[in-house]
Amino acid sequence: MLFNSLAFLIFLPIVFILYWFVFNKSLKWQNVLLMIASYYFYSCWDWRFVFLLAFSTFLDFYTGLKIYRSENQKARKFWLILSVGTNLGFLGFFKYYNFFADSFADFVSLFGFKPSITTLQIILPVGISFYTFHGLSYVFDIYNRRIEPTTNWIQYTLFVCFFPLLVAGPIERATHLLPQVERERQFRYTQAVSGLRQILWGFVKKVVIADNCAEYANMIFNNSSAYSGSTLVLGALLFTFQIYGDFSGYSDIALGVARLFGFELLKNFNFPYFSRDIAEFWRRWHISLSSWFKDYLYIPLGGSRGGIWMSIRNTFIIFLVSGFWHGANWTFIVWGGLNALFIMPSIIFKTNRRNLGVIAEGRLFPSFRELLQMIITFSLTVFAWIFFRAASVKHAFEYIGSIFSQNLFKLPFTHAPELRASKICLILIIPFMIIEWIGRENNFAIEKLGLSWPKMLRWSLYSLLIFIIIMYMNTGGTEFIYFQF
Repeated sequence: MLFNSLAFLIFLPIVFILYWFVFNKSLKWQNVLLMIASYYFYSCWDWRFVFLLAFSTFLDFYTGLKIYRSENQKARKFWLILSVGTNLGFLGFFKYYNFFADSFADFVSLFGFKPSITTLQIILPVGISFYTFHGLSYVFDIYNRRIEPTTNWIQYTLFVCFFPLLVAGPIERATHLLPQVERERQFRYTQAVSGLRQILWGFVKKVVIADNCAEYANMIFNNSSAYSGSTLVLGALLFTFQIYGDFSGYSDIALGVARLFGFELLKNFNFPYFSRDIAEFWRRWHISLSSWFKDYLYIPLGGSRGGIWMSIRNTFIIFLVSGFWHGANWTFIVWGGLNALFIMPSIIFKTNRRNLGVIAEGRLFPSFRELLQMIITFSLTVFAWIFFRAASVKHAFEYIGSIFSQNLFKLPFTHAPELRASKICLILIIPFMIIEWIGRENNFAIEKLGLSWPKMLRWSLYSLLIFIIIMYMNTGGTEFIYFQF
């Protein structure tokens, strides 16, 4: 089931009414309701993979208990390896089997061999990368004695499969979400209204910005050899806003929906395109994944404790692994490697913790230096996104090579009449980014927008946004980019 579909707009009020008006007296039955609703939500995509989700959940619940109750260190390691190995085994099979098979065949062909490698028509279970990491963080935290395991299977299951975050995050931690599952929740009007505002802005990002940009970004990337250099730049820019609107839009909807049920999820995006360097960008983009890799990979590898060379090595490792996490294609690994290269100057010169505060805090406009830093960082990000979007590494290099052609400085619409309507995307992006800039000191852009206005004016704004969403919305919904990861 897609957030941006008519089915979800029917599903959500039904669950909300049952949750607060029928089962509001019992925490247990509220959790049971959310668990059943979450499994139904997931089964609307493909009911067969509900069993994989349930097995993964049971495995981590059981091994977490065994790790905690085992006094022998070898036994604790056994149960940890069982959980990690099984989870990564499922993830590797469904997501990476064909990638490794094809890569092996390509490698041995360099030596004159022509192996007969069988690839499989494997369906990637939606959300497997996300719920796998939910469970692994729980098991790791128990093993490292940061938390005690829950003995309540319903509460743990809800922690893993809570439907707002199930298929595309944010990647939650048991230390943050599980206590919220375990305690009584009271309906708070201000929290619910804030959630509705965040849902509204998430829909604007997805339906109005991302889906409009996607139409023309796909057209340009899928036929890149037919377009001018300036048009290819336009394609890269459109994809840059597509992926931001799509993924951060999903996260906003997820956080807003969770608030309707009394939960506060981890913030996943913090206005990343206003970052002043790449290190700051990665503190603002997909925050839950970045912090996951930091806590469970970078720090266990030694972090920066072994000096500059260990810091460089570990940084490259987490970026390459992060790229590989995104998908079974060399393009994602190159994308991860590029970001590692981009962040190296700040690692080497130890400036990676420089830009920690709010961008241009308390000021309407950034300084000239801040503006220049943001432009450079944004340009590097756009360049890296080309590899993320391209069909192959070869395609990415061809795309970049074609940008720097003799027609780079011609208007992109001159020889491509089918792209003239893409001007609408640019018209939409400008006010969108202005609103994002104005609201950058809040949790989301319109969190406090209009709160001091007269009620009629404020509701006129919300009505306008709803009207624009309805105008562009496909009742069947369009898939979110990160469903493929």
